[in-house]
Amino acid sequence: MKSNKILQKDVENAIKWEPLLHATEIGVTAKDGMVSLTGVVDSYTKKMEAENVAKSVIGVNALVENIEVKFNDSFKKSNEQIAKKVLRALKLNGSVPDDKVTIKVEDGWVTLEGELSWNYQKEAAMDAIRYLTGIKGISNNIRIIPESHDAIEQRDVEDAIGRNWSIDDHDIHVMVSGTTVTLTGDVHSWYQKEEAGRIAWNTPGISQVKNELEVNYYYALIN
Repeated sequence: MKSNKILQKDVENAIKWEPLLHATEIGVTAKDGMVSLTGVVDSYTKKMEAENVAKSVIGVNALVENIEVKFNDSFKKSNEQIAKKVLRALKLNGSVPDDKVTIKVEDGWVTLEGELSWNYQKEAAMDAIRYLTGIKGISNNIRIIPESHDAIEQRDVEDAIGRNWSIDDHDIHVMVSGTTVTLTGDVHSWYQKEEAGRIAWNTPGISQVKNELEVNYYYALIN
């Protein structure tokens, strides 16, 4: 397992390596695989990029993100301006059904609500607005109400995860209860955890995925 000092340095270097982040002042601390990020950035995009970069570093098992978004005066937008931009971006995105998503904007923070049939539509709504200027944060509270009422087969979810070349699935356990899929076990990278969750969400009839997989770098070294 990496020492706290080495893991901290690896995350710091990974952040500095990204062109979008190389000039930002982001503080990094590490302890027993848990990494904390602090600092101030001038866009929500940079905040999310820092989080994604930290997740990609080998040895990061958990992430605490306390980065604050503060805008220069030229980038500040009123809640009304942000709401108009968000509504337009959602309307222009072909993966987001019209009039299915409602929004609330408060102090630059956008909350998405509504009901959609597929998780990819929920993610598309998020992707459509994450790069808009003036947004300090996004809460994606859209609920998934599947159209399919066919029984979900545990084996189908297991096979779908097993087909992905990037996932070592021999210690991933799938449990199906109604329209909920729960993933437990160990994976050796954050990417594998998120990819397994994404694949599970593609199962017809799913309304919820509980991704309880643990990122265990040491597990990767002994298996």
